[in-house]
Amino acid sequence: MAFQPIVDVDTETVFAYEALVRGPEGQSAASVLLQVDGANLYAFDQQCRVRAIEASVKAGLLDTPARLSINFLPNAVYSPAACIQLTLKTAAAVGMPTDRLIFEFTENEEMLDPAHVANIIATYQKMGFGTALDDFGAGHAGLNLLARFQPGIIKLDMELIRDIDTSLPRRMIVEGMLRMCTALGITVIAEGVETLGEFEALRGLGVRYIQGYLLAKPAFEALPTVTWPVKQAIAV
Repeated sequence: MAFQPIVDVDTETVFAYEALVRGPEGQSAASVLLQVDGANLYAFDQQCRVRAIEASVKAGLLDTPARLSINFLPNAVYSPAACIQLTLKTAAAVGMPTDRLIFEFTENEEMLDPAHVANIIATYQKMGFGTALDDFGAGHAGLNLLARFQPGIIKLDMELIRDIDTSLPRRMIVEGMLRMCTALGITVIAEGVETLGEFEALRGLGVRYIQGYLLAKPAFEALPTVTWPVKQAIAV
């Protein structure tokens, strides 16, 4: 696993670390996912959860107030209550409070049964887990998916964020999403932030939670140090 921080810019603290799958020698997530098919999907999903929890604790996450965000594959979950048992067992074994876990799934994954996904989200929320919809705005269902169920967090796709400081349409779209999510009680995270201009534009729109290379690149089996953009600007 590699870990990348999601930063609360208002408090200059790390809100959560996202666990990102890697190969044993640090190979990319894409190279790992190419090896996943219907035969090993369930086992892969389960082991990613276990490895994310164990590796984050080893890296020192429990010494911080941050949460852990774990990517999961909805199509691998046949029963939310049954498939969470290994996760709960692993968390208990390493002393990870379950209310510090967030489960995020990507809109880019085609959802074979949206009603089943809604049931997973509802079950996880009842169990006290955080829930997040990743890559929002780039996948299969968009607003239709959000109308079916409301996760606690939405992560805006990086294509909406790219060059937002020079793109009026992007700023207007993100501003509209922020208003909608505020009304629905959903937290918004902007991911893929790479430039100071993007950062400042997002802050101007009122985005509080930001993730991206500008703040920190993923660190293999470690929690990276955040570089604060405001301090960068002052130094320059």
